[in-house]
Amino acid sequence: MQDIDYQACLQEIYEETKHLLGQGKVAEYIPALAEVDPNQYGIAIHTLDNKTYTIGDAETPFSIQSISKVFVFSMVFKAFGDKLWKRMGREPSGNSFNSLIQLELENGIPRNPFINAGALVSTDCLFSLSKNPLKDILNFVRSLSNNPKIIYDSVVANSEKDTGYRNAALVNFMKSFGNIEHDVDSVLNTYFHQCGLMMNCIDLAKAFCFLANKGINPFNGDSILTLSQAKRLNALMQTCGLYDESGEFAFSTGLPGKSGVGGGIVAVVPNLLSICVWSPALNKHGNSLIGMKALELFTTKTGISIF
Repeated sequence: MQDIDYQACLQEIYEETKHLLGQGKVAEYIPALAEVDPNQYGIAIHTLDNKTYTIGDAETPFSIQSISKVFVFSMVFKAFGDKLWKRMGREPSGNSFNSLIQLELENGIPRNPFINAGALVSTDCLFSLSKNPLKDILNFVRSLSNNPKIIYDSVVANSEKDTGYRNAALVNFMKSFGNIEHDVDSVLNTYFHQCGLMMNCIDLAKAFCFLANKGINPFNGDSILTLSQAKRLNALMQTCGLYDESGEFAFSTGLPGKSGVGGGIVAVVPNLLSICVWSPALNKHGNSLIGMKALELFTTKTGISIF
């Protein structure tokens, strides 16, 4: 594995997939994302021996959206451990990431941390740990990516707030079951801002390296999660990280990963690297159309996956 020419691999993947630019659609239901140029495409790899490989628009910041769920869940998983499973499940949903029907059938307990309802519970949990969740999320992400310049995009956050009726319904519904403990508006505001974090492919590839490194931040040696927790979070990404296309991603790519409707997908190769692909045009499942193909080609060409 160590003899792989990652730069040459990225060049091949880029050339073989760039014809897909122009296919798919940006996330039009969030007005600020509807204005993003869909013809952007970048890839970054960061290895545990601290080497970075990039191609295309890898340095262009974008709204990470649901990828942020991994960061917030990591913060509360470290603090609460297995107590979290009283408030959320660990199973794939098989339904839309913002389904109300499933939440009603399961009495206000989200199926997993990576559907919207589960992420809202994670954000609510953070209020039990922090007096300033937005500041702490930002500091956490900056530390993981080794980039102190990461910011929230308030335009995106406000755009989501203005149109986030389904998320408001989810959090209020869970509040009625007692599964949201803090002020609903405060939880929603924090959630919309975490989705509006602006990072590029390099930032995200670096930020996910702790999950390739047994829960340890390779930049400063901080223990983010225990070995056991890191294993379980990777397992959750494998089974639940790409909405209702998680099974297809596991089948085609064979890596733990997390996507966002901003067009990013991050995947982890344990003990080796993490890789982020970004292209804003999405397929019908809400995942980057090019990103899905690029990551499939990455594991095919390199021969590395968890299987």
